[in-house]
Amino acid sequence: MPKPDYTALEFPAAPAERPYVIINMVMSVDGKVVVDGTEQGIGSPIDQRLMRELRTHADVVLNGAETLRVSGSSSRLGDPALEQLRIARGKPRLPIAATVSASGDLPLDRAFFTANDFEAVVYLDESAPPERIDAVHATGRPVVLLPARDGLSVMLAHMRHELGAGLLLCEGGPTLNAGLFALDAVDELFITIGPRVIAGRDSLTPVEGPLAFTRETMKQLELAWAVPSETTAELYCRYRVRR
Repeated sequence: MPKPDYTALEFPAAPAERPYVIINMVMSVDGKVVVDGTEQGIGSPIDQRLMRELRTHADVVLNGAETLRVSGSSSRLGDPALEQLRIARGKPRLPIAATVSASGDLPLDRAFFTANDFEAVVYLDESAPPERIDAVHATGRPVVLLPARDGLSVMLAHMRHELGAGLLLCEGGPTLNAGLFALDAVDELFITIGPRVIAGRDSLTPVEGPLAFTRETMKQLELAWAVPSETTAELYCRYRVRR
């Protein structure tokens, strides 16, 4: 089988207080998500296609600020057929793109801020420098200020109640993933394992936080399926968080 069909996936309804949250990442066999500073080169074009197929289900596509700075981010699908599939399901042509930043140091010349083919929202820590907050406001993108404490919870509640988001797709980076796991707000994890070895003591893994989980608090997952590809030698995995 060359790849699973992510457009045919089904997801449970969202809880009342937040969207249903899924994370999608690509990593090497040794668990690294960055090589030469970006994720590029770890996954194949098929993995990129699966990422866009997952977006057909999302109401919001979220990337952390570092991912936006390094790789750029958007909610585009790159295929009119995928856009039509969303429309047929009663969804807007494209999901809402979102980013979250503590510092407000964002690349305002990127498509995330300049494009007009998709909606986007920026979540900023309320302690960010006022001039940076004003600069983001000036791009025309809506800005939501988050408290220093429980900011991600406030962000998720805003997505659920103000944006009407039933499904949030988070595409990293690792620090944002760690924050969502720490909140126990992750419902599923999609991982593409690419046939690469990157090594390095400081190379990032899919989840990187200042505090490690313990034997008692570490998150337990169950494997829904793992589909190998003879074409790319990749393994496409879907995990559900056990509660």
